Amino acid sequence: MYSWDSDTSGWYGKADYKYGKDGERVRAVAAERASAAGPRTYEKKTGPNEKIIDPHKTITSHSKNPLIIAIDVTGSMAQWPYEIFDRLPLLFNTLTQYREDLEICFVAIGDAVVDRWPLQVTSFANGYDLEQLLGSLYGEGGGGDSPESYGLFAHWVNTHVKTPNVEDKPFLILFGDATMHDRIPSAQLSHYLGDKVRDGIDAMEAWQQVSENWNTWFLRRPTGTRGDPIDKQWAKAIGEQKIFHIEDEQRAVDYAMGLIARAWGYFGDFQDNMRARQSEDKVEEISQLVEMVCPRCGAPIPVNAKGMFKCVFCDATLKL
Repeated sequence: MYSWDSDTSGWYGKADYKYGKDGERVRAVAAERASAAGPRTYEKKTGPNEKIIDPHKTITSHSKNPLIIAIDVTGSMAQWPYEIFDRLPLLFNTLTQYREDLEICFVAIGDAVVDRWPLQVTSFANGYDLEQLLGSLYGEGGGGDSPESYGLFAHWVNTHVKTPNVEDKPFLILFGDATMHDRIPSAQLSHYLGDKVRDGIDAMEAWQQVSENWNTWFLRRPTGTRGDPIDKQWAKAIGEQKIFHIEDEQRAVDYAMGLIARAWGYFGDFQDNMRARQSEDKVEEISQLVEMVCPRCGAPIPVNAKGMFKCVFCDATLKL
């Protein structure tokens, strides 16, 4: 449904929407390359492109606005990862009109105890390069149900990712549905990342370090119950307020884009974008959840807050 060009006439909503001027050049180049490449194909793969997804590498973004999107691709996530990845053009085209230098890194997470490729990472890129990098990932669909190797990913972010030009905390969004292994053994760190750590690492400490440098969110699939062991462990890792319970998994990308657009001061435009794709009821449903939290620190926002609002927890100023 969503293509790399700027034509929104095929969207399902009743409202009209046109992308803004900012980011127009980047979107045009992506659209031209996508047209030359032809329509997407979904050939069945037997593995990832290991040269591209190897987590031994260190990646760097010189953008002021890097973004990491990580997705649990184990069996319990079913088809959700593919639905998220399929909305890549919508995600990039929407966010790049707010900040043209946006660069994205995609990550696929499994379970290092049982999976062959438990951590697959791309480099930072923008435009149509993202489509090609995304095609290098492989949804292994394994895992041991729970826990998964989210901690291995956290350590990789802390040790293999460089963002020298960021000004605000950049976003890191993880889509998942499970707990994580409490510790990452030194053998896994050596084998998968090439890191020599004698006693392994504590996953909670790794995530706490990630949260110091990244605006970290765990977007949880609508399974389980609030306050269960999954919530409790993630609260310890990144803070209870940074766990975002998705109510409609088909709109997973909208929740992520809404949080980012609100933090960047473009939530109104994002809502207009969504109205061109969804019913007004769905726009209101998603908006209410996003509007309940500060997009920087996750703190609750009073329901009667209006106009310019300053979060008392992180001093972020929001336009409500």
